[in-house]
Amino acid sequence: MAAQKPTSIPSCRIEADAMQPSHPQLAVSAAIFRDGKVLLVRRARSPAKGFYSLPGGRVEFGESLHQALAREVDEETGLAIEIVGLAGWREVLPSTGGAGHYLIMSFAARWTAREPVLNEELDDFRWLAPDALGGLGDLKLTWGLDEVIQAAARLIGS
Repeated sequence: MAAQKPTSIPSCRIEADAMQPSHPQLAVSAAIFRDGKVLLVRRARSPAKGFYSLPGGRVEFGESLHQALAREVDEETGLAIEIVGLAGWREVLPSTGGAGHYLIMSFAARWTAREPVLNEELDDFRWLAPDALGGLGDLKLTWGLDEVIQAAARLIGS
């Protein structure tokens, strides 16, 4: 989740050796569809290290949700996308493991150009059929991922 350096440091608390803001963070993610498959990416670091999820990240001050989503997808995967609509949202609350408090707005999107080139935040990607997620017992998926992908597939018409 790339972010520009702030001009002032927000109030933070330290948990599990990680600096976390003391207030909720707004984030976006994209269920990107290409040829009937959706892109899953594996997080290379916290939060959700080792889990497959959707590309995305924090919304920067003054940025619209769509601007943030296009930027984050480009930074994390190199892909160009067409945003179709809001597929759902998830709230991630702080835990004893040091996770932050995030409100994640998840959008349905179509792949439009380029091939995936992952940045340092991700270490794997897979294009998978949306209806195959339930049978992927060996993959660790972030909470609520299947529901968001199914809602996004309905928006896309897959």
